[in-house]
Amino acid sequence: MMTIALILIGLAALLTVFRLIKGPSLFDRLVASDTLSVIGAAFIVVIAEIVQTTSYVDVALVYGIAGFLGTVTIARFFLRASK
Repeated sequence: MMTIALILIGLAALLTVFRLIKGPSLFDRLVASDTLSVIGAAFIVVIAEIVQTTSYVDVALVYGIAGFLGTVTIARFFLRASK
């Protein structure tokens, strides 16, 4: 079951990297980078389940929050720069 989860997370990461590279606009690339941070957090949670430890879940939460804050910061910067 965890193997299937890892395969699906890898596929999602691959498609998101494609959108990050190919994205027609800057905001598409920004959403793709935020999605990659969520995928990374999901990967950490699956690894935590495989290893049977809960300390990785805390790392995944911090990683998700940091990714969100980074995305919001960059979005605000680009919105101010476009005015």
